[in-house]
Order: sequence, then C-alpha cells, then structure tokens
Amino acid sequence: MSVADTRRLHPGTIGLSIIAQAPKQIPGLIALFAAFSRGRVEIAAAILGVGIVLLGVFAWARWRQFSYTIDAGELTIAEGLLHRSRRSIPFDRIQDVSIEQKPLARLFGLARVKVETGGGEADEASLDSVTLAEAARLRAVLRQGGTPAAAATGPVEPKRVTVFAMPIGRVLAMGAFGFSLVWVGVLFAALNQLGDLIDFDWREVRDIAGIAREQAIGLVTPIFAALAFVVALLLGAISGIVRTLLVEYGFRLEREGDRLRRVRGLLTRTEVVVSLRRVQLALIERGMVSGRFGWSSLRFQTLGGSDDAGGRQSVAPFARDDEVAALLAEAGYPRFDPLPLRPVAFGHVVRAGVWRGGVPLVAIAVGTVFLPLVAFALVLVPIPVALALIARRRHRYAIVGDHLQVMRGVLAKQAWIVPLARIQAVSVTRGPLQRLLGIATVQVGTAGARGMARPDVVDLAVEDADALARALLRRAD
Repeated sequence: MSVADTRRLHPGTIGLSIIAQAPKQIPGLIALFAAFSRGRVEIAAAILGVGIVLLGVFAWARWRQFSYTIDAGELTIAEGLLHRSRRSIPFDRIQDVSIEQKPLARLFGLARVKVETGGGEADEASLDSVTLAEAARLRAVLRQGGTPAAAATGPVEPKRVTVFAMPIGRVLAMGAFGFSLVWVGVLFAALNQLGDLIDFDWREVRDIAGIAREQAIGLVTPIFAALAFVVALLLGAISGIVRTLLVEYGFRLEREGDRLRRVRGLLTRTEVVVSLRRVQLALIERGMVSGRFGWSSLRFQTLGGSDDAGGRQSVAPFARDDEVAALLAEAGYPRFDPLPLRPVAFGHVVRAGVWRGGVPLVAIAVGTVFLPLVAFALVLVPIPVALALIARRRHRYAIVGDHLQVMRGVLAKQAWIVPLARIQAVSVTRGPLQRLLGIATVQVGTAGARGMARPDVVDLAVEDADALARALLRRAD
C-alpha cells in the first residue's frame, strides 16, 4: 500500500454485515408472520424481501462511506452515512495492532484489524473486514510508522522463534481443570421440560414392576441421585474442556524482535502482538486445584488493548514453573522468588478475621431470630477465621533488586513482579478499622492498570507502610 493511498474495506464486508444483522430481525419477523398468518403469507414474504433488500442497501452504503488512509504520520478513518466522522490516529499513539478472524470471516479469508492505543479500554479503531494479506500489510506499515519503505516493500517481519506453545493434550488438561456447572442446570431444566412433553409418569414404572410406591421411591431415588451426580461431573468437565478448546486451541507464542506474537482460538482465531517495551508488570497465578498439580498462568500487563478487564494479556495460560521463568526472562524479568519476602503485620489477621468471621456471625445471629435452625451454621464460622490466619503467611512482599515482588492468596494464589521504573503512583491508605489497628495499605499504581488484582501490599504497620512507599518512589525516579 502506498503512502496517502485511500482504501475501502473488502466488499465481502457487505455480506458479513447482512448476516450479522439477521438475528436481530428475528423478533420482528416472528411478529410479522404472526400478523399475516391467516391466508396472507404472500404479503409477509413480500415485506420480508423488501426488508432484506433495504438491509443490503444500508450495508452497501455503510461500506461505501467507510475508508482509511495512511499519510502524514497518522492513520485516518472516515465513516458515517448521515453523520460523517473523520478520526486521525498519530502513529506514536498506536500501542498495538492485532488481527482477529471470526468463524464466518475465516470462511471468506477475511480478518478484522484492531488498532489499539493506551488511551482507553476499547479499541481506538477497527477495520472489519480486510483480506489476510491486507491485514498483514497494515500491521507492518503501522508498526513501522507508515514509512514509505514499509508501504512500498510490504510487510517486513523479523524472524519468529516459538517460545511457548500448548499442544492439544495440554489444552484438554487445562479444560479439565476449568470445571463448570453452568450447563448442569440447563440440562436438568431441559430434562424436566422433556418429561412434561412426553408425559412421563413414574407410577407407570411402579405399576409395571408390580411394586409398592414406597419401594419404588426407595429404589429409584438413590440410583437417580448417583446418576445425577455422575452426569453433573461429566457435564462440568465437558463444558470446561469445550470452553477452553474454543479459546486456547492452537495456542502459540512467538518472539519476533522486541515483541511477542500470540495466536490462539478454534472458531474465532486471534493474533495479538505484545510489545515487550510496554510491559508494565508480570502476574503469575495458581488455581485452587491446578496449582496443586504444579500448573500456573502468566499474564503481562501492557499499555495497549487487552482481552482482560484489567489490561493484562495472557502469554502462558497453563504452564510449568520453568516455562514461566523462561518467559519472564524473555521480557527481562527475574524469576519470582518467595524466600526474600516478608509477611505483613499481624493486624491483617485481626482485620480479615473481623470481616470473614464477624460479619457472618452477625448474619447468623439475625437469622436465628427468624429461624432457629440457622444457629447450626455457627460451626462454619471458624473456617474463614482460620483462612485469615493462613492469609497472613501467604501475603508477603519485598523489593528484590530493581523489582517489587508481592504475593497473595490462600487457595488460589497470585504473585506480582513489578519493575520499580514502571511504578507511576504510590499511595498509603487507612480505613477505619485499619486506623484502630495501626495498620495501612500501600497501593501501587502502574500505567494501563484497570480493575482488581493490583500489586497492593495490604495491612502493613504504619511505619513500614511509610518506609515502603518512600523506597518505591525513590527507586522509581
């Protein structure tokens, strides 16, 4: 693509748009056919035909009015039918350029190009849809700043080296740990509806067997309960495997220069590039069950767009410790080492015990007034209190070299590695109970961070919190 060459999306975008809009018209079609169901079907069919034509005309008009141009150090996108808009994105604002292929687009060899910046949670621009060749060329040109050489010679990709991959066996193993009971309720609701449809009656089984009602119930109930339990386990495992296959199938992470290129997906194929220069921190997570078998996940928080609400890109969703360490080394991060870390103040146990044990205790006391049997729930109160004791041992922190390392979690565990140079803000906060206990929380802010799961150090003694905050700010300058 030459500089200042204005182009449109692939014409196949028109067909994809019509197909994408079709499901939204189903309620209207149902109402339409219901209105003309008494001998006037031809009128409904005619209206349906006109509707399809109009949908196609609007899709063509939107395609015709959409164009993109690379010129003068920026990407310019013009679009709109009645309300025209023109957006210009300077190259120095572009953080990432990713390629995504949904199932229907893959059939036609088309792809969506997402241009991401660090200015917000959503994509700054989206070109949906272009050919794969055009998508690769756009990515190369935008990465190289739209230089004439890049536009004239086409994509010049650095050598790629695979640094992590997940074969199908590992994807299936990850899915098995992603146990889910979401579909179990759907199944039993369907079975209940099926029973109503076929008018199934257990009394017929009882009569055929020639046994009494009590005997039939005594025989069927434990068998049915056992079968339901087995089916629930199988469905939970299958749903986890299917969901994981759809997202992680063909997971491959490649190193190309100072970037990591990630490809994954069964139906929707995504290709995302993570600039190592823009990585703000590393987050290692161990699941409640999979972590006991030595599996971890590694995510990098980046300045660009992300598939995670917190701004983090998954670079190894199911990996061993040595694989995680190797990927950390690729990004210039040290291996996470828990030995130098120190625990937070004992007030963490008290505060966590009040919230985890005191609040349920009050709820049980109130519930007992209305239902005395609720008092039996008191035997469960020591459990969250015991977890609070363990949580203090697992919540540790330290400045190790040029990085802040923080770990938290009892059943599921999280560990952060934050370069001190990437820390943007440090604040010390104290809630009412913390002030009473003489403890404080050190909040650590990095660029691009959103949502929960931040590397905060919770419930330090006030003097330790102040000392840590000063050290982080001093070392970050």
